[in-house]
Amino acid sequence: MTAAEASRERAERSKPSRKTDRARETGAALEGHYRFILWLVPTLEKFPRAQRFLLGDRIQRTALDVLESLIEATYTRQRRTHLVRANLGIEKLRFLIRLAHDLRHLDGRRYEFAARSLDETGRRIGAWMKAHRARQSPRPV
Repeated sequence: MTAAEASRERAERSKPSRKTDRARETGAALEGHYRFILWLVPTLEKFPRAQRFLLGDRIQRTALDVLESLIEATYTRQRRTHLVRANLGIEKLRFLIRLAHDLRHLDGRRYEFAARSLDETGRRIGAWMKAHRARQSPRPV
């Protein structure tokens, strides 16, 4: 490999990935939660049949509701209602995922990944709410 080829390869690796570009377009919270759902759906399919249609369905529906709220918050001016709804959904997911772990439908490694992902999304939603609140509050003259 020549020095020019090596330089070109390093330049390609340093370009932002498609994930990063999409996060700029849609927001970090939305993109992070979307990736969480991509992981979640196949994981829920491994639940025992009886729980797949009870607990698994509830988890999936709640995760999709959060995704919808984040999409609505991204594309509307009145974000507060949608962000509060998304934040509440994240909290519900935390308990549902914990319940799945306690019932032994999720092993420790998957539970840890889910908990960390939800925590990250929750922090991003909180930061978004704080930024929105700062823009909405009247500025003293």
